[in-house]
Amino acid sequence: MEREHPPNNEHLDTEMIKLEVNLDDTPGEWLGYVMDVLFKAGANDVFYTPIYMKKNRPGVLLQLLCARRDLEKMEEIVLNETTTLGIRYYPLTVHRMERTFTRVDTDWGPVTVKLGINHGRVFQRSPEFEDCRKIAVREGIPLKEVYQQVWQRVGSESEW
Repeated sequence: MEREHPPNNEHLDTEMIKLEVNLDDTPGEWLGYVMDVLFKAGANDVFYTPIYMKKNRPGVLLQLLCARRDLEKMEEIVLNETTTLGIRYYPLTVHRMERTFTRVDTDWGPVTVKLGINHGRVFQRSPEFEDCRKIAVREGIPLKEVYQQVWQRVGSESEW
């Protein structure tokens, strides 16, 4: 198993902004499209939460996280691609843990696993979905079977 060791990149990012808007009249079909556009434009995270608005109308809360330098670009996308008439902004700090990657061999080929590092100790392991998905499709096996084997192999690694 090979493990990449980039320099410790754990840090506090104080230049982040959270944007949010309430949407009650944006068609549901548009939401996935808007999410894709925001991610392609550099958003760090985008998510939707079901909410109830005035007069008990169902709606969606769109929240996104981006670097301060991308704020104008994100604002333009949200205003152009949704039906909102206003945007709320929250400056925030993000504690980014160190990340490194390793490859785990499975019966069907290698899978990349992301490792979260805190004070030199692995505290989080996450198989890369796309690697697992490609194997499942190529081999005609359930995705969960691929994940199970990755977890078995990751769990047996003594170097963690």
